[in-house]
Amino acid sequence: VQLQASGGGLVQAGGSLRLSCAHSGRTFTSYTIAWFRQAPGKERESVGSISKSGGTTLHAESVKGRFTISRDNAKNTVYLQMNSLKPEDTAVYYCAAEVSAAMADTTTRSYTYWGQGTQVTVSS
Repeated sequence: VQLQASGGGLVQAGGSLRLSCAHSGRTFTSYTIAWFRQAPGKERESVGSISKSGGTTLHAESVKGRFTISRDNAKNTVYLQMNSLKPEDTAVYYCAAEVSAAMADTTTRSYTYWGQGTQVTVSS
């Protein structure tokens, strides 16, 4: 399983970005997909996750109402739509996949497969 995250960049506060996470392989719908982020000097933290079917999502309190996770199983891709961005959202964003992860699993150790990360920088 390979994950390829893309879509990061530099944006002003209040702006929007959409990140993509492309999954290689034929068993995309077998995986719960999560987004994490890591700011300089901080631990990697959960942003949210989406169920295998895409019918259920969970978002961290810090991004709830601003970020939305979705998936297109026909395209083997998960998206992270980020609106109303704040400087504190600046981080490297990672997608992760796991067959056995529960939706409530927000720890990095719950996920086996990781994308390479994409940088998001929000200027004030």
